[in-house]
Order: sequence, then structure tokens, then C-alpha cells
Amino acid sequence: MKPWVLGLTGGIGSGKSAVVAEFAKLGVHWVDVDHVARWVVEPGKPALAAIAERFGEGVLTPDGVLDRAVMRELIFQDPAQRKWLEQLLHPLIRQETLANLALGESAYAIMVSPLLVESGQYRQVDRVLVVDVPEALQVQRAVSRDQTSEVQIRAILSAQASREERLRHADDVLVNDRDLAWLRQEVERLHNFYLTLRGGQE
Repeated sequence: MKPWVLGLTGGIGSGKSAVVAEFAKLGVHWVDVDHVARWVVEPGKPALAAIAERFGEGVLTPDGVLDRAVMRELIFQDPAQRKWLEQLLHPLIRQETLANLALGESAYAIMVSPLLVESGQYRQVDRVLVVDVPEALQVQRAVSRDQTSEVQIRAILSAQASREERLRHADDVLVNDRDLAWLRQEVERLHNFYLTLRGGQE
């Protein structure tokens, strides 16, 4: 039987990776949409050929890999080009993600996406789990992890959905503001609860 899909999201520095790692230890199949977005433009994939054809070889590095910095610059300056790129990639990412989720042998599978709410991907899942932390802790964690300035982190935060908006879409909330032992306990509690659900619903 195909697993039902749990969408997992949270802002920068919320600890999504730590949460997913704990679910994985319990045998839950998961797919990160960010990883899929990278797979679909790998050398040899049709999407990369289409991008190079439209934007020219300048968007590729000498070894034929997509130069993300150049690409970002191009689409940042031109909304029409960004729209073209999104129309090319979004269906491919969606198709690849759903196909990969369906391979799971656990009762449910997890779709990890930092932009689950903003991108409308929450419509593709049966249930939404939001990893939430107070903003001050989010900033502190992200600054120490990414070695970037607080100003940059706050800029990223302002571009993401607000906490309120994410929480409005949540079926479940995991407040990740304590230690790993507590987090592990919370994930186990949620996991046991999820095993009782059919199609993600109570």
C-alpha cells in the first residue's frame, strides 16, 4: 500500500534536519524537495539541456554543471525568465518527489520542504507538521551554523512565510527549543500517533 504523505516544514534554523534524522532512525522514508530540485538539473537530465539551450552555455560551469550563481543572477533581473524556469522545473520536481515518496515502505512518508506553505506544496500532502522555534533562537542557530551575519539571516526570514502563516497550515507543531533527547522523545510520540492514522487523518 502506498504510504500517506506528511509534509514537514519550518523556517531557517528551526532544526528540520535534526527532526527528519530522528524520523529516519524510526524507519520512516523521506524525500527533501531541495535535493530533488538539484537532481532534476544534473548533467544529462533533459531540464539542464533545456536551460542551456535557452540561456546559453554561460549558465554551465566548465565541467557541464549548472552554475547556480549565474542562473540566480539572470532570473533575479528578469521575472519573465524566472517564470519560464519555474514552469520548466516545478512539474519535474513535483513528479520526481511524488514518485520517490511512493517508494516508501513505511506507513507514511515525509516530504521535507522549507517552502511547503509558500510554494503551495502543502496541497500535495495529507498532513502538515511544522517545526517551530522562537525567532530569537532561530536567528542564533542559523548565524552559528551558516557563519553568516544576523542581517542576512533576518533577510532570509523575511522572505519566508511568517511563523503565523506556517502555523495556520499546521496539523501538528513540534516546538524544537530544547535538547536532542527531548526532540527524540517528541518525534517518537508523533511517530506512534502517525502509525494510528489512515491517510494522515484521525
